[in-house]
Amino acid sequence: MTDRRRAATLSRTLLATAMGACLVAGCGVLPGGSGGSGGTLTVMTFAPEDTKATNMPGMPGMAKAYERWVNAKGGINGRKLRVLTCNEKNTPTGAADCARKAISEKAVAVVGSYSQHGRTFMAPLEAEGIPFIGGYGVTSEEFQSTLSYPVNGGQPVLLAGAGHQLGRVCSQVALVRPDTLAGDSMPVLLNAGLKANKMADASDIRAAEDSADFAPQAREALSDTAPTGAASAKDSKDAKDAKEKVKGCVTAVLGERTETFFDAFRRADTQNRKPQISSVLGSVSQSLVDRTGGKESPFEGAFLTSWYPVAGDPLWEPMRKVISEYAFGDDTVDPDDSGAQTTWIAYTVLSEIVKRFKADEDITARKVGRMLNQSQAVKTGGLTPDLSWRYQDMRAVAGFPRIVNGRVTFQIVQSGRLVAQEGEGSLDMTATLEQAPRAA
Repeated sequence: MTDRRRAATLSRTLLATAMGACLVAGCGVLPGGSGGSGGTLTVMTFAPEDTKATNMPGMPGMAKAYERWVNAKGGINGRKLRVLTCNEKNTPTGAADCARKAISEKAVAVVGSYSQHGRTFMAPLEAEGIPFIGGYGVTSEEFQSTLSYPVNGGQPVLLAGAGHQLGRVCSQVALVRPDTLAGDSMPVLLNAGLKANKMADASDIRAAEDSADFAPQAREALSDTAPTGAASAKDSKDAKDAKEKVKGCVTAVLGERTETFFDAFRRADTQNRKPQISSVLGSVSQSLVDRTGGKESPFEGAFLTSWYPVAGDPLWEPMRKVISEYAFGDDTVDPDDSGAQTTWIAYTVLSEIVKRFKADEDITARKVGRMLNQSQAVKTGGLTPDLSWRYQDMRAVAGFPRIVNGRVTFQIVQSGRLVAQEGEGSLDMTATLEQAPRAA
């Protein structure tokens, strides 16, 4: 071997030794990785945008505002936050593409996201050990996967809560819901709340998710909630209760198409019966009430069920301040929107969990999952009960065992504002759901 070859071999050996020692000592971090103190944490938020069905642009918008805010403060425990966003497109392919992007970018978590296609996004995330924190809660997978960490009770508690709310005042209830896999569980969940108030099941009226004509469903809802003389019950107490429940009720849970349905519903009500209308947060919002006339809105008097305190509650002030200072005129980020609110809470959870790692500890997706599984409860500033996802925190709700927060609040549109319904405090719907048949 020549002297030149010996020198080259020795140089490569020394370089390899030095690089190995540096990796052991933590001299640097890999691009896209978390690293230790001063490293970067990559996460993703995905939601549908610019589709013909439900859109949730406020969720990625809130995530980017949170990113700017937390990095302006020096990051989370010294770590810079890198937020990726992805348009889920309301399709299985779009949901899977977003999950694959999170994997390729080495995200340590997917945070505060929305998708109706749980089967297609959860499987790839599970394969890579990436936790799903604070999804919107529209799919059963979000309450079944051991790598999902919901911050609210999702669609199950909203529907059960709506059943409770309507069961106190209605003689009959009609449910108008999307004819989708996610929509198929809605009747069972709503009926669980109705049965808790000794009400009969709601009529189940299906509609195409992206329909522009809801006239047939509107006519069916009016027919199903017509007065039936319910006050003829034999038992005097039952007769009294039935007499008090003389109003038919129509609840629509159609996302952005809810407004379109109620337009058709009002036109179909030629006899001016004006049944009690209702929905859930996400399908009806303060911005919708404002846009449709405020005090003169056709949603005046509507019942709504939510997971969280009313939008005007002072508990939301920290979020409102971040939006006003770091959303940079992004009108998709509405502080009254339940999607933006859920994303804020989900990132609050992420921040609290990251703070529990040592300052120089490398953070990976699997480590975040283990910390979520083992940690003591996480506080969210009073916006939810303290949250914990340990085995002992799971609930005996058929099909939805990972509901750890079953709380709902009851609201009503009054003088153009969503306010707390008088006489109705927050209520935990877990026990009601535990008695319900399997919905997923």
